[in-house]
Amino acid sequence: MSRVAKSPVVIPQGVEVTLQAEKISVKGTGGTLSQAQNALVTVANDNGKLTFVPANESREANAMSGTMRQLVNNMVVGVSKGFEKKLTLIGVGYKAAAQGAKLNLAVGYSHPVNIDMPAGITVATPAPTEIVIKGADRQRVGQIAAEIRAVRPPEPYKGKGIRYADEKITIKETKKK
Repeated sequence: MSRVAKSPVVIPQGVEVTLQAEKISVKGTGGTLSQAQNALVTVANDNGKLTFVPANESREANAMSGTMRQLVNNMVVGVSKGFEKKLTLIGVGYKAAAQGAKLNLAVGYSHPVNIDMPAGITVATPAPTEIVIKGADRQRVGQIAAEIRAVRPPEPYKGKGIRYADEKITIKETKKK
């Protein structure tokens, strides 16, 4: 059995999990998320603890049991606490402004870059050079953060661009005569 799947997912107070034949739904204060059920994994609810057991002894079932456990755990954490990613803008004149469900970026192009946020994702700019993306779905929060970073990724000589708050950029040495 997968090492990850051995530990059960504890359902906190205020989170409701519904197990069906084709999907698993998690409902909480952060919203409702659902995940397609895999035939290789048997999911059981034991008094507020979800257990994940491979349906057979195959390698794929073993791997999927750990994957399903982690996906459901991310849904439970997402609807109870939520996920967030922080981005910083490094560069002279680089700034961001959140206006409702839109993010306006001025990052050295001749035009401003506008990015629309999907439903369930909120964006905030506590400072002109900081972006905070929040949401219940971990995958979507990470994907939106990656798309924003891709507008102007950090360059290796001065480090200018959009980077994650905890990202370390290795600065290259310039060419010498």
